[in-house]
Amino acid sequence: MVGSGLSNQVGAAVGSLAFPIIGPVGVVAVRQYVAAALLLAVGRPRFRSFTWGQWWPVLLLAVVFGTMNLSLYTAVDRVGLGLAVTLEFLGPLAIALAATRRRVDVCCALLAAAGVVTLMRPRPSTDALGMGLGLLAAGCWAAYILLNRTVGRRIPGAQGAGAAAAVSALMFLPVGVVVAVRQPPTAWAAGCAVTAGLLSSAVPYLADLVTLRRVPAPAFGLFMSVNPVLAAAVGLVVLDQHLGGPEWAGIGAVVTANALSIGTSRSKASAPGR
Repeated sequence: MVGSGLSNQVGAAVGSLAFPIIGPVGVVAVRQYVAAALLLAVGRPRFRSFTWGQWWPVLLLAVVFGTMNLSLYTAVDRVGLGLAVTLEFLGPLAIALAATRRRVDVCCALLAAAGVVTLMRPRPSTDALGMGLGLLAAGCWAAYILLNRTVGRRIPGAQGAGAAAAVSALMFLPVGVVVAVRQPPTAWAAGCAVTAGLLSSAVPYLADLVTLRRVPAPAFGLFMSVNPVLAAAVGLVVLDQHLGGPEWAGIGAVVTANALSIGTSRSKASAPGR
């Protein structure tokens, strides 16, 4: 779990090193190609056997997948890795909180909201567009979770994920061509983009497959809470992105809200008589 989380955040940080040359769009395009190559090899989708009832959630998933990565990487370029990932993390947190009606979850929602207000408080240096893109990534991640469930129910194995990744890569193919013509990538930039795709797509996907065979899903979900902290730490070490006390407090509030919600749900589920 630690390896998966660190790989994902280091991949995003390495990818951002190529922003000055090919921009976030170019990096995301390469990441989509790498993800498609991986998921096509793993899922081996049988495209000709798909019905329309299977195709439409796959197409929506492809659009959401591409939009999520593009909005996140653009937000990273504008507000930094730690804040962008924290805002994106609100997506799965909202899904988790919306599924229950417990008082503790209301408190968690208020705590997370306080963290967001702290992160987005108006001040001269506030990048409203960057913050908005982080929230767009959060909405896309929430939609990604819901669509993945639908695709998983309608298409066996990893065929749906592979098909969605392939469609998303095709959507970014003309984008990648335009970027390559307008801003020819150097070997360094191309290497950073490919590394980002491997570290943020291939390694986490394979690591999570292995982890979920050994670790209960609630424990896995609880560890996911650490990702914003890992992102802030990687941003500091790799990109020299320093955060102030209010930003760390906002990240801590979001992380605590998710950990508290999952932790109390887990303890309740394991209580006698449940």
